Amino acid sequence: MRTIMILLDSLNRHHLKIYNPGSDAYTPNIDRFAADSVVFDNHFIGSAPCMPARRDIFTGRLGFLERNWGPIEPFDITLPACLRENGFYTHIITDHTHYFEIGGENYTYLFNTWDYHRGQEFDAWVSRLKQPEIDRESYGKKSSQYLLNRQRFTTDAEYPSPRTFRAACEWVRENKGGDNFFLLVEAFDPHEPFDCPQEFHDIYNEHYDGKEFNWSTYASVTEPEDAVKRLNTCYKSTLSMTDKWFGKFIETLKQNSMYEDTLIIFTTDHGHMLGEHNFTGKNFMHAYNEMAHIPLFMRLPGGVCSGSRVSALTQNIDIMPTVLKYHKCEVPETVKGYSLLDVIGNSVKGREGLIYGWFGRAVNIFDGKYTYFRAPKDGENKPLYNYCGIPTTIWRYYGNEYADSIEMGRFLPYTNYPVYRIPPKNNEDIYGDIKYVLKNELYDIEDDYSQQHPISDENLESLLCKKLISCMENAECPLEQFERLGLKQE
Repeated sequence: MRTIMILLDSLNRHHLKIYNPGSDAYTPNIDRFAADSVVFDNHFIGSAPCMPARRDIFTGRLGFLERNWGPIEPFDITLPACLRENGFYTHIITDHTHYFEIGGENYTYLFNTWDYHRGQEFDAWVSRLKQPEIDRESYGKKSSQYLLNRQRFTTDAEYPSPRTFRAACEWVRENKGGDNFFLLVEAFDPHEPFDCPQEFHDIYNEHYDGKEFNWSTYASVTEPEDAVKRLNTCYKSTLSMTDKWFGKFIETLKQNSMYEDTLIIFTTDHGHMLGEHNFTGKNFMHAYNEMAHIPLFMRLPGGVCSGSRVSALTQNIDIMPTVLKYHKCEVPETVKGYSLLDVIGNSVKGREGLIYGWFGRAVNIFDGKYTYFRAPKDGENKPLYNYCGIPTTIWRYYGNEYADSIEMGRFLPYTNYPVYRIPPKNNEDIYGDIKYVLKNELYDIEDDYSQQHPISDENLESLLCKKLISCMENAECPLEQFERLGLKQE
């Protein structure tokens, strides 16, 4: 038995023709694979962004209600560890730089072997005493470190995500005929910076003479309309480059007899705002569908049920129990997800609702018809605690400035492991200013998928609050979260 999972970063569902036939994004290889797979129509994120999403995938449970960005904890029971304990070989190939920074500890080390390809985003890779000059006139975020890394890329084959897929192809060729493994191929693209050779921009016949804009500002849109269009083109161009190399990987699987009899999973961690709702970036705004409703395709061995679609409510915490069940491994009691194999080829509805979000911000629910964003009850956004056994987050430690406010105890109901309980001290701990998420919002997704027209209905809101409470209780949510959101348990 073998499973291959392809995980892209920041892949927008609405750019894929299998979900949006009107999309002009050029992704023929993803389109072809989707058509040969089971397509999940109501698949959502759990925790976001990058590392919280991966902890969900690795543990099969939601993490955003108890901590922010962080590592695999000492008490986490993980997918790679379970597979290894049952005799399966595990390998990860990735260019995801956050795995190798403070706050990304322990993920890759769970695998038998790992292969890292340098150069994405802020990766501290190319070293020069003299820093390159940044174009201060361009729009969006900028990084001198990325400019240094960028000097190593000339052809598309030299970019980190193509190198990741090239390495995956090599691994398949070297292990032809192998069995009993789990391979995670994780490409950082189309995450920003949206950077690729000109040949991929040429696909879109864009004529733009303004300031460069290939890295989202992470703010409300103030750039001119043609610049925002440029940002979208840069995203699609990077996606097209990724699609090319994904296609080469799928072809390599076929050439080496590893396509037909392998479980192949394709998904992403979250989406990315490219001007929708007047935002670029992610994290700081409400969890609109552009970020939260994500693609998922699964190709079963032998092409069983290929071409079918699943309407059940699913999310990324379901991947761990799916893979374990396929490999005939016991699913740990800590897992809160459900096997996706149980909803393929039948009319099983699955869960009644699913919740998702970012630590310390709104908690969101989708019940198949409505999305409801439940905001903090006030601007104080308290009580709120970060529970962790390893006190790190993105690029930093919880250091001495937190010392007087840190408690330690057995605070989490699903483990006897003592953890730190740390109150956030600044906006950086909760992904930015909460001013954009201080209002509850309710949408009818059947009539208003783009979430442009919030509705006001007290009875419906009350019903969704009950569903939200039930989902939070099932997730073993810290009790203070209910108080923070102004929710009353029965």
